[in-house]
Amino acid sequence: MIFAAIADIHGNCAALEAVLADIEKQGITDVVNLGDCFSGPLEAGWTADLLLKNWVPTVRGNHDRALIDRAYEEMGDWERPAYQQLSPEHFDWLHTLQFSMIYKDEVFCCHGSPKDDNQYWLETVSADGIMHLRPLAEIEALAEGVDHPLMLCGHTHIPRSVQLSNGRLIVNPGSVGCPGYTDGEPVFHRVETATPFASYAVLEKTSRGWQPTFRQVRYDNLAMAELARNKGMDGFANALTGGWLD
Repeated sequence: MIFAAIADIHGNCAALEAVLADIEKQGITDVVNLGDCFSGPLEAGWTADLLLKNWVPTVRGNHDRALIDRAYEEMGDWERPAYQQLSPEHFDWLHTLQFSMIYKDEVFCCHGSPKDDNQYWLETVSADGIMHLRPLAEIEALAEGVDHPLMLCGHTHIPRSVQLSNGRLIVNPGSVGCPGYTDGEPVFHRVETATPFASYAVLEKTSRGWQPTFRQVRYDNLAMAELARNKGMDGFANALTGGWLD
């Protein structure tokens, strides 16, 4: 059994196209999507068309939820530009997405943590705004009630795998389309991946257990950076340019 996991596309259709092409080049036909598909200043509509065309199984991320659970006037600056590009069919699809799903009976998929789509599972943020690896006991506590050998999450945009004390594995494939952002909760902090590449993971079930392989794909990131800058989102543009916010 082998499949690819993608997450946090954030409307970056060019990055998604490059990732799907890389997945196809490896002969992999199965893909799961861990959410946050459209929000941002890029190409939400085209991204939606591509996901629907390929029928990628998807869980709902916090930014996906923010496109459908509030009035337009209450949306943030990542949702408003995406909202304007989406069709009724795209919104119908968003409404079908579930908080979590079980893929092929043995892989648990969510966006943030099993408790909250807006919670970091593998990382935490200190009082001075520094993101770091969450202690194992806390990671395992958030996994309580999830019994699958492989668990997938996104949300932080940081590729990472964590093995639990009982041998089970949690994997974050990183972000397809957004290599940096800031957030004000629980305190202001920055996330920077330091490369502009489109990131995803390949998961293979072997005789020794699940094997993750992280892949980074080059694409025309500068065109996407220019689009973000033209929309007035310089931090997003900087992240797309080099993986840094400044």
